Amino acid sequence: MEGKKVVITIGRQYGSGGAETGKRLAQELGIGFYDKNILRMNSDESGIKESYFHLADEKAGNRLLYRIISSLTPEMGTPSFGSDLISADNLFRFQSEVIRKLAAEESCVIIGRCADYVLSGMEGLVRVHLFADMKVREARIREKELYAEKEIVKNIKRIDRERRDYYRYYTGRDWEDFENYDLIINTSKIGVDGAVKIIKNYLSVIGYDAG
Repeated sequence: MEGKKVVITIGRQYGSGGAETGKRLAQELGIGFYDKNILRMNSDESGIKESYFHLADEKAGNRLLYRIISSLTPEMGTPSFGSDLISADNLFRFQSEVIRKLAAEESCVIIGRCADYVLSGMEGLVRVHLFADMKVREARIREKELYAEKEIVKNIKRIDRERRDYYRYYTGRDWEDFENYDLIINTSKIGVDGAVKIIKNYLSVIGYDAG
């Protein structure tokens, strides 16, 4: 794969170090890094106010339960500028279009956003999923001082559930099914540094010059 484009998607349990790993990896490889900025960039492109895009922030929208029960996957059609402009489904289509554009243009690391699904079948795609023991995740989130001590575990479980539901809603797949990924990494003992090394080693083995 040397000299060719590589797009690394990273799915992650909350607190497993996914964003940090992706950012460090992108820096060391000298390629682009995209997470929530996909939404900001997309709002600029489409002319939709950025405030609307929190609706698509890895939450499946109000119709989640109905859609999961019926196992329906929204059409991956062209984004609408009609009355459903700010619906969660439409925002996902906008977001997916931006992801596909990015992947077609450059090597990059993309965090979350069902990017592994959106880019299915693309040459040079490497799908990574990170997880970690709960105690390790608790410690990582505690350092960020985002929640009161008694709220940490509850919020870790809540955000994991939202990511799991979001992924199932838009892909029809199980977020934690290993068959959806090329590389599964437990960051409990190796941390961000170890995860970055493993991913770079994997890239080297499959023939991409990881620098």
